[in-house]
Amino acid sequence: MKIPSQHIRRRQGFTLVELLLVMMIIATLAAIVIPKFAGRSEQAKVTAAQAQISSIAMALDSFEVDCGYYPKNGSLNALIEQPTDASGWKGPYLSKGIPLDPWKNPYVYEFPGKHNPNGYDLMSAGPDGRAGTDDDINNWDANKK
Repeated sequence: MKIPSQHIRRRQGFTLVELLLVMMIIATLAAIVIPKFAGRSEQAKVTAAQAQISSIAMALDSFEVDCGYYPKNGSLNALIEQPTDASGWKGPYLSKGIPLDPWKNPYVYEFPGKHNPNGYDLMSAGPDGRAGTDDDINNWDANKK
């Protein structure tokens, strides 16, 4: 016995309306979730820069204890390679070299510091890459907290 073809219904796939509905749901969820995660990644970079500044500061302080002075000429290279006038040098003080900040810019080091006249200034220009703006991360604001 053969069943008439009008009574057989086969579902071959999703209708266009169903696909559009699913796409709208996904787009709505993405619009809610993505901005929240985007802000978190920038905050994570700021936190990483603060941690790197602290690590470099510890290396600079160790250099000063061993050699009796902070590195000169605005260069952090003395933390990696022994300067000719550093008889007590026990480095390298940074095992993985001098890091770039999370935005791939070099840290700025000044001795003597303008903000820390008895020490040094150490900073990252932050997300915008320009020194002297509100998003800079540095050791002198950290010392005030």
